[in-house]
Amino acid sequence: MCVDVAVPEEYTGVVTGDLNRRRGIIKGMETKNGAQCIKAEVPLSELFGYITVLRTLSSGRASASLTFQDYQLVPEQAARKIVAG
Repeated sequence: MCVDVAVPEEYTGVVTGDLNRRRGIIKGMETKNGAQCIKAEVPLSELFGYITVLRTLSSGRASASLTFQDYQLVPEQAARKIVAG
């Protein structure tokens, strides 16, 4: 999924850390209208409940949009975990 997050600058580190924990790949960041805009690619399976967590991390001040990007192979380590149950 393509994830676009708009977050106040003081929460940028916390939000990018959370995206990395979710196996996200940060594609770019830029400042717009006093907010940091973060573009990332994150597997859909890691995004369930993300908006709630994002609001908690940013004290309700961040917003995000999620759009389908493409299908990719599951990494071997993650596939083993899925198959093992």
